[in-house]
Amino acid sequence: QVQLQESGPGLVKPSQTLSLTCTVSGGSIITSSYAWHWIRQPPGKGLEWMGVIAYDGSTYYSPSLKSRASISRDASKNQFSLQLNSVTPEDTAVYYCYYPGYWGQGTQVTVSS
Repeated sequence: QVQLQESGPGLVKPSQTLSLTCTVSGGSIITSSYAWHWIRQPPGKGLEWMGVIAYDGSTYYSPSLKSRASISRDASKNQFSLQLNSVTPEDTAVYYCYYPGYWGQGTQVTVSS
């Protein structure tokens, strides 16, 4: 059974970089058949897909993020990470890592000075 756990700071200042890590257990991020995703949910809004990293390291992002997002991985730790540059209060959300059929518990990130 795949388990995912997000970690990272809960408060980020505007214009800074948001960095989150998803630690995976029960499955390998470099051999799994599917890809590993980041998804967020702003307060009062629906889920927003942000991007994905596949087993081979290839990445794809939502155009709405305008190249601010970057997803990477550390195979030795079985982790994948999200960086979101130049954050604004509109980036305040619960951030989830996701693998088809499995969700992390989510982590609240607030962008505020």
